[in-house]
Amino acid sequence: MTATLSLSIIIIYFAVLLVIARLTSRKTSAGAFFDGDKSSPWYLVAFGTIGASISGVTFVSVPGEVGHNAWHYLQFIGGNFIGYLIIAAVLIPLYYRLKLVSIYDYLRQRFGWHSHKTGAAFFLLSQFIGASFRLFLVVGVMQILIFDEMGVPFWATTGISLLMIWAYIRQSGIKTIVWTDTLQTASIIVAVIATVAAISDGMGTNLTELVKAIAEHPSCDIIDTDISSPSHWLKQILSGIAIVIVMNGLDQNIMQKSLTCKNKREAQKNLCTFSVAFVATNILFVALGTALYIFAQYKGVETPQSTDDLFPMIVKTVLPQGVGIAFLIGIIAAAYSSADSSLTALTTVMCIDIMELKIDAPETKKIRERTTIVLAILMMLTICIFRAVNDRSIVSAIFTIAGYTYGPLLGLFAFGILTDWQTREKAVPWIAIAAPIISWIISICAPILWGYKMGFELILINGGIVFAGLCITSIKNNGKGVNT
Repeated sequence: MTATLSLSIIIIYFAVLLVIARLTSRKTSAGAFFDGDKSSPWYLVAFGTIGASISGVTFVSVPGEVGHNAWHYLQFIGGNFIGYLIIAAVLIPLYYRLKLVSIYDYLRQRFGWHSHKTGAAFFLLSQFIGASFRLFLVVGVMQILIFDEMGVPFWATTGISLLMIWAYIRQSGIKTIVWTDTLQTASIIVAVIATVAAISDGMGTNLTELVKAIAEHPSCDIIDTDISSPSHWLKQILSGIAIVIVMNGLDQNIMQKSLTCKNKREAQKNLCTFSVAFVATNILFVALGTALYIFAQYKGVETPQSTDDLFPMIVKTVLPQGVGIAFLIGIIAAAYSSADSSLTALTTVMCIDIMELKIDAPETKKIRERTTIVLAILMMLTICIFRAVNDRSIVSAIFTIAGYTYGPLLGLFAFGILTDWQTREKAVPWIAIAAPIISWIISICAPILWGYKMGFELILINGGIVFAGLCITSIKNNGKGVNT
């Protein structure tokens, strides 16, 4: 597939997104960017969220990882499923009862100014770094496959990508994203199905025979019963539950879509339906991974050292060009369905939580548009800095550090939901800053002192430290805040 053809596909793809943006921005209110006018069909949100939950990294990593950890990843996905049901049962009713646009306004209503700003700031830091990191990886792939050959510098590729995202979210934001996510989810699923079909055809088998070969392959092993293994079933299920509650239920990026549904009941139907579809989609991804390894062995293709390279390598070197086109659209869809919702969520939190704008105020639209532009420019600069550093381990470390910022959110929300105590507000920012630092020190010392390597439980430890700090410094409930 030539660079010219690849570029043409990208242009057509973004043109379709712009058409969707134009159609969805008609007859919308001033606040549609933030809440979608509370009119999104729940089933559309459920389907579209599948694509938003799959980043460009996941798109190529999950199939390749089958070679290392078999289908043990599905244990984690099972935990995710339980976590989404908990969000639907506990958090969604809370968010709708308080009529939230930004979920961090809960902290203002429950505690006060300092807790509100602390929660919003920690989300902004984590989401900004995470979104920049994910987009950096995918822009790097596009640069190698397309733009290097055309002489386009990396900074321009990054700038054009963010410009296109800004162009289709600028008018109606989350209302548009609910619809564009549907296209992006469909693109991802089509790419996977097209690859499986091409593998079946390339091996001269039908789909039934390929499914049988996948089921009989050694990698088709879901349950890990080795208690010392990081992928032990109980560890994976618990981690799946914790990660989803913390990094989805307490994340404006994910929750903002659910909050565009008409009411609490429809939002819950959305999450329950999505959780089932999410499991099914991930089963499809791990099955694809096994199929790729079977096909590589059949063709005598040596598997790459990095499992992340398996999917793109097979598509590029062995499969027909049509599959390459589907793969390119799929990885673009996976990357930008994550980036566009991140930019929208960042804008929402900046406007609603930091600047405290009213979503329907006359001046809000102009400030919101300027805020989105500034955030896009900052994201571009961050991605270019990642590129200039040119050290994947350093960039990955920065991304890992961003993950520590979810602990304070967990601690704050848990304290608000599980107790009726009030925070000593001026102490909240200091507790939230101290907890990630202490957690990081624990992660460094644990392997040395006890021979134990920390994993997902760091988020729980981090949140637990915040919870404990809030308990120690709490004051008697004075009647302020909300009952939860």
